[in-house]
Amino acid sequence: MTRRRKLRRVIFLFAVGDWRVEERLSTKKPHIEVPPRNAGFLPLDAIASWTADPSLQLLGREPMPIILIVDDSEVDRRQMAGLLGADFDWLVSEASNGTEALDMMSVASPDVVVTDMLMPEMDGMQLVTALGESYPKVPVILVTGQDDVSLAVHALKQGAASYVPKSKLPEKLLETVEQVLSLRDADHTDERIVQATTNTRYRFVLENDPALIAPLVDRVQQGMIGMQLCSPAQRMHLGIALEEALINAMYHGNLELPPHRLTEVRQLLHEGKRSDLVDERRAKSPFRERKIHVAADLTRHRAQFVVGDEGNGFDSAAAMSESSLESVGGRGLVLIQTFMDEVVFNAAGNEMRMTLKQLQPPTVGKTEA
Repeated sequence: MTRRRKLRRVIFLFAVGDWRVEERLSTKKPHIEVPPRNAGFLPLDAIASWTADPSLQLLGREPMPIILIVDDSEVDRRQMAGLLGADFDWLVSEASNGTEALDMMSVASPDVVVTDMLMPEMDGMQLVTALGESYPKVPVILVTGQDDVSLAVHALKQGAASYVPKSKLPEKLLETVEQVLSLRDADHTDERIVQATTNTRYRFVLENDPALIAPLVDRVQQGMIGMQLCSPAQRMHLGIALEEALINAMYHGNLELPPHRLTEVRQLLHEGKRSDLVDERRAKSPFRERKIHVAADLTRHRAQFVVGDEGNGFDSAAAMSESSLESVGGRGLVLIQTFMDEVVFNAAGNEMRMTLKQLQPPTVGKTEA
């Protein structure tokens, strides 16, 4: 599954000043002022100014997403920037604490904020709260200092879009930023289409093709936007919960992938590459005959998703235990359980019903970036 933007050449040009790349894009090179680099990072206001430059239209390119890293440790900021640098679709800026981040955002707003938890002046949790009040459309990913599920749950309830344990940064940071960014992009694309709808119902029967997950989530989010059902942050949370449930049904349920291979498979799909293991399972019985059944019911009072697979099921009580939630595959269940008011499995453990009863209407009159 991937929603990667095809902007690598232009961003590489900006990042390293290699004008030969741009010559391969156009026989007539437009004049673009490249902001000076600051020890590997770019000033947020300079990035915003540059991405808004009308000269970029000559290359037929969209504005590039901006990621703001907030951490008081320069070493950790550079580590995260290096991990995100593996994807040249993004531009990265930095702040050393929450107060500095808010000051920078008063001038120019990023697309995603990645923040550490423990910082002077304003810590990560306080920053999550402040951004939720002043910039509700800017998603925040919290980096937790340890594999502390309770701390992550508290941050998600405060409004964070997602979280990554610091020990899992190499495996999870890039994928998490892309997931959050892509769901935010769906909001920007479809928010213009507002319809007077009282309820919306979807029914899907999916093959075990990872490429179908993103379009399904996007379709359901369009229904939420059309109904003006909930706030942008809550809509993103619902999208993440649905996406994680679909991944669980496909990889754990129908294809029965070994748990120790899940990180590798998700990384390959994130990079837009095929997984030999997934292809092998999809072509072999009994996996190829199995389907995923999805029902989404949206009303003014609640949102409910039912995701079922045709696999052998599993012990849902054991999977929801604290020790399992801290395991490799447990993060998705933590996100689902935190974002939804009610999560119930059937007796076989191959169907999950997720319900959100506390819908938050879109905020009117607040500054939204």
